[in-house]
Amino acid sequence: MTELPTDRAALRTELRRRRKAQVAALPASVRNLSFRVLPSPVMALLPPGARIALYLSVGSEAPTGALIDFLHERGFKLCLPRIDPDVPGRMDFCAWAPGEPLTAGGPLRIPEPGPEAAVVDPDVFLTPMVGFDRQLNRIGNGAGYYDRMFERLPDRRRIGLAWSSQMVDALPVQPWDVPLHMVVTEQSVIERADG
Repeated sequence: MTELPTDRAALRTELRRRRKAQVAALPASVRNLSFRVLPSPVMALLPPGARIALYLSVGSEAPTGALIDFLHERGFKLCLPRIDPDVPGRMDFCAWAPGEPLTAGGPLRIPEPGPEAAVVDPDVFLTPMVGFDRQLNRIGNGAGYYDRMFERLPDRRRIGLAWSSQMVDALPVQPWDVPLHMVVTEQSVIERADG
């Protein structure tokens, strides 16, 4: 196995390269079947009607389009992230359902609910990532939005969505990093030993 860089920026670059290569190498049939539903061990953790935080996947991220429909059809309330343009570093989650409008995107140029959407606190996070390790530490895109949100709502379940190529033995952990409870890949469900 290739030795990973210890610099976090270089590590992100390498993990994105791995993710993109894995997705490009997958047959279309496998890509189309991945992340369409949540496995039963994950579904068992979701209270009926829970508010689920999701993201709109871009590029080679674990896709969320089918999951959004899957959860919505089962009566879960959904919310998407919105960057607060007036408070540096702050991300909120806003109520949203498939078919409702999205803006052209905030500072990150990712479609997000508009200013009319209500800010809500999710019960469960389904979160994107660049990589994760065996202890379920997560490395994101580097802006810290999710870590700050996890710090604000520490009792909420944090479940990562990732391709298997994004897993490494160990990540360099910063004091502000908040580990996940679980990660779902196209191959398995990985739970933290301490629950």
